[in-house]
Amino acid sequence: MDNSLYAAVDLGSNSFHMVIAHLSEGRFRIVDRIKERVRLAEGMDEQKRMSPEAMARGLACLALFAERLTNIRPEHIRIAGTYTLRRASNAREFVSEAAKVLNHPIEIISGQEEARLIYQGVAHTQHIEGQVLVVDIGGGSTELIVGEGFEHKALTSRKMGCVSFTQSFFAGGKLTEKAFTSAVLEAQHQLAPIINQYRKLGWQSSLGSSGSIRTVRDVLQGEGWTGGGITMAGLEQLKAEMIERKRVDNLKLTGLSEERQEVFAAAVAILLGLFTSLPIERMEYSDGALREGLLYEFEERLQHHDIRERTAQALGLHYKMDKRQAARVEQSVLALFDALQAPWQMPTEPYRAILGWAARLHEIGLAINYSGIHRHSAYILQHTDLPGFNQDDQALLAALVRFQRKGLKLAELPALPNHDEQTVLRCIRILRLAVAAHHKRQDDLLPELHVQAAGDQLVVNLPTSWCEENRLLMQNLEKEQRYCNEQDWPLLFHLT
Repeated sequence: MDNSLYAAVDLGSNSFHMVIAHLSEGRFRIVDRIKERVRLAEGMDEQKRMSPEAMARGLACLALFAERLTNIRPEHIRIAGTYTLRRASNAREFVSEAAKVLNHPIEIISGQEEARLIYQGVAHTQHIEGQVLVVDIGGGSTELIVGEGFEHKALTSRKMGCVSFTQSFFAGGKLTEKAFTSAVLEAQHQLAPIINQYRKLGWQSSLGSSGSIRTVRDVLQGEGWTGGGITMAGLEQLKAEMIERKRVDNLKLTGLSEERQEVFAAAVAILLGLFTSLPIERMEYSDGALREGLLYEFEERLQHHDIRERTAQALGLHYKMDKRQAARVEQSVLALFDALQAPWQMPTEPYRAILGWAARLHEIGLAINYSGIHRHSAYILQHTDLPGFNQDDQALLAALVRFQRKGLKLAELPALPNHDEQTVLRCIRILRLAVAAHHKRQDDLLPELHVQAAGDQLVVNLPTSWCEENRLLMQNLEKEQRYCNEQDWPLLFHLT
């Protein structure tokens, strides 16, 4: 395998994209791009189920992608699913089959996380001066970001995309004034909640990062309706021309490919809604997008600037957590993981890092109250936007914290299809032991924890004199022992 190659795959509602890059001297150089139109959102029924035809198109595309990924290390690959895979009721079915085809797990990312990654993709590939508005119109959703440099200031994902708007307003390929008016009004309705925030932030320039926006720009330039970029006047002229031609089939415009023809009217309508609501004077095009954002996140992590670490730090500050107690539990958790990783055959990624963050944030629920803290902590972590975390890793983080103490009602453990169940359960055991051991919230109280594992049996070696001096803490550890034994997780304390 080539250790210098990295890959990022974007499973969008309209198209699947893959970008391959070579890492040299700490920087990425794009060496390959592959794009296939799959129309994953097309034909979704009232129960929000993707159609068998759409799923088959997606899996066929991924079989092609899989060939290209064979010589790239698994840890150098990121595959992200967006709006349709967030929304579809049968998404897990598709993701499970797709993971088998690719021989790699798929991350389902939130709308906020998608917007953040899009901005990172643009910021790393485009020179930005001052504050900028970035817009990405996808098949099912539109992301809007205001940022400066490499830092975002506002993120949002709105439920309007070129595939969904085509189905709602331009079904059958008819192009009428009424259809455009209805589509623009719906776009304005979707934008209403964020207009005041975005207008207040302001921007010096705006960039569009999606294929739909690139196509609109190409048509405006190709037909001579703009001197460069997208303007309101150009959009109005384009809309009038489309209405005059009456049907999508009749759109023979310079710069409009057959592939984009079907969803083109929806893209124009969404842009009209954006230009009138925000408002926007002019929009240029940027090559950077979600896949580039995924790629450059590798670079950030290689330089030890993991956004997830910043997210965990920000949460701790926001909820005014006891930093010393969090550090005590985190230190013990990581030491236990390192000691047990080999005998329990636990993979390092992503479990060691997520277990550490779970230890650091396990008391976040104190912001509500102490009673039921484990449930409160899990709720906050499950329902907060956590930049850098995909949905599966966020669910794992919340699950670890949920089972940190009290009786183990494992029937309530959520499905975590992209995580190994045995490893998850063993991470829960490690966190519980560390939380129980630090019950007295004192520095330098614990002896060094020497642990041994044989199958599911865990043996903790403790000095006899220490146990006699800390009877109250030993009672707490013995209570944890009973909880574990109820689950057939033998926990033994060996006095030395």
